[in-house]
Amino acid sequence: MADEEDSGSGSVPPPAWDHPVVATVALELVGLAVCGLVALVGWPFGWLPDTGLVGLVTVLIAIGPATEMYRGAGPPRRLAAVAALLVLATVRLLVAAAVNWAFPALADPGVSILVGYLVALPIGVAVLGWFLTRANVA
Repeated sequence: MADEEDSGSGSVPPPAWDHPVVATVALELVGLAVCGLVALVGWPFGWLPDTGLVGLVTVLIAIGPATEMYRGAGPPRRLAAVAALLVLATVRLLVAAAVNWAFPALADPGVSILVGYLVALPIGVAVLGWFLTRANVA
């Protein structure tokens, strides 16, 4: 602890992994690892998870930092949630279209939507955090 420097306000800055966006990405990787393990167990029996199930499990595991930020914020939370959901939907659609364009051999909308969610979720958390910190400062 002697190597950590004081930021001047008497508190030590949180580690990088404690940032909501970094935590969201890490939890997404954990969710994908869980789905990968389930797929490895089910593969010998002829069962592979659907991309929708993989997306749902991954999002449910990775949504923790966003809910903690939302729960801990003050009253003007609606605008932040609406902005985060709009960014999530927009980025998901743009990434899904880019994946379909870049990899036409996949031709599975489930894969492109899954990739879109995986890219859009940390961006949505960043927008949510930005709006919540702006509301708390004002």
